[in-house]
Amino acid sequence: MRAARRAGVVLLSTLLLVGGLLAPPAGAAAGGKETKLAEQLVKKVKASNANRHLIAFQRIADANGGNRASATATQIETPGFDASVAYVVSQVKAAGFEYEVQEFSYPVEVSLASSLSVAGGGTFEIIKMTASIETPVGGVSGPLAVVPQDATTGCEAADFAGQDFTGKVALIRRGGCTFEAKALNAAAAGAAAAAISNNVDGPLANVTITNTGPIPVGGLSQADGDILAGLGGSVVTVDMRTEEQTRTSHNVIAQTKTGRKNNVVMVGAHLDSVVAGPGINDNGSGSAALLDIATQLGGSPKTNNAVRFAWWGAEELGLIGSTEYVKSLSFEQQLDIALYLNFDMVASPNAAYFVYDGDNSDGVGAGAGPYGSAQIEATFVNFFRDRLGVPTEGTDFSGRSDYGEFIANGIPAGGLFTGAEGIKTAAQAAKWGGTAGSAYDPCYHQKCDTLGNLDRVALDRNLDAAAWATGVYAYSTEEINGVPPRDKRAQLRAQSQRMSLLAAPDAHDHGAAAA
Repeated sequence: MRAARRAGVVLLSTLLLVGGLLAPPAGAAAGGKETKLAEQLVKKVKASNANRHLIAFQRIADANGGNRASATATQIETPGFDASVAYVVSQVKAAGFEYEVQEFSYPVEVSLASSLSVAGGGTFEIIKMTASIETPVGGVSGPLAVVPQDATTGCEAADFAGQDFTGKVALIRRGGCTFEAKALNAAAAGAAAAAISNNVDGPLANVTITNTGPIPVGGLSQADGDILAGLGGSVVTVDMRTEEQTRTSHNVIAQTKTGRKNNVVMVGAHLDSVVAGPGINDNGSGSAALLDIATQLGGSPKTNNAVRFAWWGAEELGLIGSTEYVKSLSFEQQLDIALYLNFDMVASPNAAYFVYDGDNSDGVGAGAGPYGSAQIEATFVNFFRDRLGVPTEGTDFSGRSDYGEFIANGIPAGGLFTGAEGIKTAAQAAKWGGTAGSAYDPCYHQKCDTLGNLDRVALDRNLDAAAWATGVYAYSTEEINGVPPRDKRAQLRAQSQRMSLLAAPDAHDHGAAAA
């Protein structure tokens, strides 16, 4: 009798598997209802829709001082960013989402003095590096001593051996080693301060010496460094002082009204630009892609898992908005997030097709993401390969975008990236097109990051891939965290009940066992 029941259980299990009531083997191709929502989203999203949002961001920047930055040295929050927040809110509200504009605060160093003055001459802007000590009120004065320029200016003690630096201000060109190494060598030579000039166009700002040293260290633009290099021996005064102030900014969070609230698929992109420009690729492109996916999905889709969209503030100031958001959640609220997808710069004009390396198969940098990150990577890679015919490469979780705090708290993550200031190789140009030897985004963090700084083919492809992943995981995150979709949960319950009935011993079995 037991043998017959065991045979019945095996037969039932086989029939359930053939009938689709048991999970298919790992790696089996998905199809049908598993990808229905994803297929619908990919059909609905359009690069033209995303481009309309990018036009909006450009016009917002044009009307508000040329940028959409979270903050500047003199503004708590810029009108360009405020207008960007209002635009995103108008879109998600019209699409029927539950939404919140989340305020957060953060400390920031505000400059009180940032000048290098030449006695009897001009005054130049010098920006105190993060972790540097300040000068006293009135500054530090001394003759300007120019370190001879080569590929590693100031990186060896020997660079300071040819002249006396005692009590002087050392002028050093950027490049070849860390700012800290240059500053420590200058201090060891007796310098009273170090002024490091950029080796590319533009100011030298938002950089750090990492560890506080014995002398004040500041950054100059390349052009000012060129001028000052011809003024060696002149008496200069370096005055660099700051104070810490508290600033506020905002995230926009929008979530579907439908789907499980304790197994949320979260999708994010930073909304702010740098002060230098409108930030249309960085990161208007990711923000616009999210807006199109959200508005096409709608606030009440037929989906198993809720989808939560986030447009982050103050990313360009150090990933502040996303970090503060994750920190604001309790452990239980963090558990409600099944995974996080990040889209930062998805239309670079000399585009690469990078997917975050969830499994660390490249063996570069920070290592693998939390469990589930490898599966997210595979979802993107497979879509590009099978649906678009586009090869991809991995990119490290380097900590440069908003996935950072999610990963730090064990939440699996993934996403797409088309490159920033990195240089496209000849092999990449052969594979993807574009220009070898040039930056993926030549206008990265510059005024020229405008509507003319986009690869709209890359935007279209990445938009489709982002929509696909959002739809796939809105249906099921089973491969990520073991949580099956609603219809499968019902099937599994029914299956369990049938197998229990077949496997339960009857009175004859009890009697046989007793005998």
